[in-house]
Amino acid sequence: MEHLLFAAYLILFAWLVTKVKIFKNSGLTSSQLIIVFLLKVMAGIFYGWIGVYYGEMAQMVDTWAYHYESIMEYRLLQNDPAEFFQSLFRNTYEDGYAKFFSTDNSWWNDLKGTFFIKIIALFNLLSFGNYYTNVIFYSFITLFGVVGIFRIMKDIFPKNVIAVLLATFLVPSFIYWTSGLHKDGLIFLGISMIAYHFYFGFKEGRFPFYRVVLILIGFLMILALRNFLVITIIPGIVAWILAQKMKYRPVYVFAGVYLLFIIFFFTAKFIHPKLDFPDAVAVKQQEFMKLKGGGSTVEVTAIEPTITSFVLNFPQALSLTAVRPYPSDVRHLLSLAAATEINLLLLFFILFLFLRTHGTKLSPFMLFCIFFSFSVLLMIGYTVNVLGAIVRYRAIVLPFLIVPMMAMINWQKINKLIFGNIENKNNV
Repeated sequence: MEHLLFAAYLILFAWLVTKVKIFKNSGLTSSQLIIVFLLKVMAGIFYGWIGVYYGEMAQMVDTWAYHYESIMEYRLLQNDPAEFFQSLFRNTYEDGYAKFFSTDNSWWNDLKGTFFIKIIALFNLLSFGNYYTNVIFYSFITLFGVVGIFRIMKDIFPKNVIAVLLATFLVPSFIYWTSGLHKDGLIFLGISMIAYHFYFGFKEGRFPFYRVVLILIGFLMILALRNFLVITIIPGIVAWILAQKMKYRPVYVFAGVYLLFIIFFFTAKFIHPKLDFPDAVAVKQQEFMKLKGGGSTVEVTAIEPTITSFVLNFPQALSLTAVRPYPSDVRHLLSLAAATEINLLLLFFILFLFLRTHGTKLSPFMLFCIFFSFSVLLMIGYTVNVLGAIVRYRAIVLPFLIVPMMAMINWQKINKLIFGNIENKNNV
């Protein structure tokens, strides 16, 4: 019966992706939409399978833990719906809603798991508690975020649709980590909703009520599922808005806004002791350093809550998120895949540096992609020393960097360099 239900839902949602307006207006054909959706479903199934057989080694036990807890929440929903929803907001800690960044006795830290589990519990109403059927629902919902980014990038790079298509939908780590039953897919959906509605709102010159509501929902999703990302996305949005309104060059606006936010980051503690952001980062790093990373933990220099320490640890933070895992870090299939991918992306980055097209301006949105993505990568690099977690956390910003990079590489020139030489040799 479970297999029949899975097949029925798969057919239903494969049909739905060809009928929903935002998908239909993406420029993708019905066949392409179905293929992309099925790729996400397959990635989500593989994610669950890895969680069963290699959960401890690959640090992926969370997905099934969420599933089993969602079964209990599903039963609570059936027996006491009021308690199901009220328990999300219940707070029994002495500090109440303080400890925004803490992982110890913090309602905010509990919220990300509680919120996600309740979403899966709602899926269980239709799947009757089947993990792999829930993957179908999750793939459909998170597809909105991926298609949203595709539509933005296609609008910016209309002459490079194939590069945009491949870079958006076929980056392995991005598809894998945002398709499995974990928080990352919904976090990316929240970021995508914000970016999508700001981009097309600015393009149309108006922000109707529905856009404002969806932007707020995107912020709330991020706040609930990974609250520290709010610190990285707010300066990006503020800079984007100011760059759209001011006559100065957008890059100067972004540089000025981020400089002010960096100053605020290090000095806010003088306004109120609880706004000690450098200390929160240092504590977060210490908490990660205490974890057992399943063989992917790396030795790092501890951060101190000072400007000097952050500056000195900048190379370490950047290398952790932008270069690793190294080939020497490979311990299993997933780490091999991650190491292979990051090295291929670095190769593409070299091609971008030396063989890119010219004439594409650094628009406010492009600058948002760069500044927001690097601030997230640095935040991860400063706090996380577990490579498995780093690969998962950074996956949500890859499209904002990789898609523009791939779209701006001069593929025609590369084609001439490779195949032109082959033709010349054949003629000789």
